[in-house]
Amino acid sequence: MIVYLHGFRSSPASRKATLLRQRLRALGREDEYFCPALPASPRASIGLVTATLAGTRAASIALIGSSLGGYYATWIAEQLGCRAVLLNPAIAPARDLKDHLGRQPVYFSDDVIDVRPEYLDELRAIDTPAITRPERYFLVAATGDAVIDYRTMTSKYRGARRRIVEGSDHELSDFARYVDEVLDFCGVEAAMEGKA
Repeated sequence: MIVYLHGFRSSPASRKATLLRQRLRALGREDEYFCPALPASPRASIGLVTATLAGTRAASIALIGSSLGGYYATWIAEQLGCRAVLLNPAIAPARDLKDHLGRQPVYFSDDVIDVRPEYLDELRAIDTPAITRPERYFLVAATGDAVIDYRTMTSKYRGARRRIVEGSDHELSDFARYVDEVLDFCGVEAAMEGKA
């Protein structure tokens, strides 16, 4: 099962989520893909994902988390012992999101979320200061990310497989160049066939 966790104010209709779905469809594996609409509450988001994965063997789970979704993916991977790909993952969202409280529009959607002060405490409660098994992680970090400094990402995920993207941006708008490498790490071997 490949689970994509979108970022703050994003949705399952985001460009990366759509690209992953399309690529897995082309490989005949779309039925293995799950991309939930994450609630504004971090506690509710974690609860939704862990409930969905309950009873699934860790070896058959691969998380792909973008930005805040990467923060969630790290915590879940540490709890379950599964693999996780982190795309420009949030490092200190409780600090970074304090200026984004209140009603916020959702990208790629007509929805609006209400970001409450207690959500910052929920973020602190799932902080993962260090990863325990770096080999379970694949970090994709863009040097051009204007939201999160890629050096803080590489420091936190020291020892993990990594792809440092020169330039690009927080969204990883050139994600199509890395989608097969990401899926290969997730166990979709066919994604890299003929690319060696």
